[in-house]
Amino acid sequence: MSRLNGKRQEAEQKGMQVNFAILGAGSIANALAKTVVMMAQDPQYSHLVAPYAVAARDGDRAADFAQKYGFQHSYGSYQELLDDPQVDLVYIATPHSLHAKQAIACMKAGKNVLVEKSFTANADQARQVMETSESTGLLCTEAIWTRYMPSRSIIDDVISSGEIGTVKTVTANLGYVTVGKARMTDPALAGGALLDVGVYPLNFIDMVMGPKPIERVCTDWVRSPEGVDSQNSTTISYQDGSMGAATSSMVSVSDRTGRIWGDQGYLQCANINNVESIDLYDEDHKLRKSYPIPDQLTGYEYEVASAAQAILDGKTECAQMPHKDTLRIMELMDSLRRQWGLVFPFES
Repeated sequence: MSRLNGKRQEAEQKGMQVNFAILGAGSIANALAKTVVMMAQDPQYSHLVAPYAVAARDGDRAADFAQKYGFQHSYGSYQELLDDPQVDLVYIATPHSLHAKQAIACMKAGKNVLVEKSFTANADQARQVMETSESTGLLCTEAIWTRYMPSRSIIDDVISSGEIGTVKTVTANLGYVTVGKARMTDPALAGGALLDVGVYPLNFIDMVMGPKPIERVCTDWVRSPEGVDSQNSTTISYQDGSMGAATSSMVSVSDRTGRIWGDQGYLQCANINNVESIDLYDEDHKLRKSYPIPDQLTGYEYEVASAAQAILDGKTECAQMPHKDTLRIMELMDSLRRQWGLVFPFES
C-alpha cells in the first residue's frame, strides 16, 4: 500500500501531495509530464499532485527526461521505480502488450496505477489487472482522458434534459496517419488502429449507451501489411432498437466527429478525442444552442486529478472509468478481433 491510500485527512493536514511517476519515456509520457508540471504550478491542483520520478530502460534517456520536466528522480530500470517507497501513483506509458504485466508489478510493489489506453491487450489481461487491484486495495484506472473531461458531463446533462428526446443512434470516428510507429504496426506490441484510436469512438458510444444489452455486432477491417488492422468499422445494435456506429483508422485522417441522434434533435461534437465544441440542433437541423467547453491545461489533468483524489479516498477505481466500464470495452474489442480472426502472437 502506498503512503497516502485512504489518508486524505493526514495528507491535507501535513500538506502531502500524491507523488506522480511515469513508467516509460515515449511521446505520451511527455504529454503527461508536461501536464503534471503544469498542475504543480496551478492553484487548483498544486496541493494535490507533484512530479516525482520517471523510469526508462535507458538511464540516460530517463535522466534527460527528468531534467527536461523537472522531475526529482530518474531511474534506468523499471524495478528501481518499483523499489522507491515514495512513489504513490505510476502512469504506465508503454506499448499495449506490456500494460498488464507492468500494472500488476506496480500494484504488487504497493503503487497505484494509471494505465494508458488501451488498458490491456485483451479482456483476460484486464481481469487479471483488476483482480490485483482488488486484492491489494490499490487504485487501478484506465487513462482514457475523454472519460474524465468536463465535456462528458455537459453531454450527459443535455441528454438527461430531454432536449434531443430519446437517443436512438450514436456515431463516432477517429483517424490519424500513424503507420510509421512500431507500437501501431507490430502485432507483438498489440498494434493496430483498434486498440490505439478505435477505443475513442467505442468509448464515445459507450458513454452514451452504457451497459445496455447488445443484440448483435457487425464489423469489418482492413489488414495492414504487418497483420494488424489498419482501419475498421463497427455497428452495434442494442436490444432496445438503438444503434452505435464507430470507425477508426491509422492510415487516413478523419473529421473526428461524434453525433448523438435523438427523436427530437441531435448533438454534434467536434473532435471526440478532446471535445472542442458541442452543438445542439433541432428536428429542422437548426442550431439551437452551443455549449462552451471549459479551458484546460492540456486535457490530461482531469484523469490525473481523479486518480489522485481516489487514492486519498482509498478507492480502487475512479468513478469516471470504473472497472466494469473498462472491461466492457475490452470485451467488445476482443469480440471484434475474433470476428476478424486477428490474434496477437502472445495470445496464440
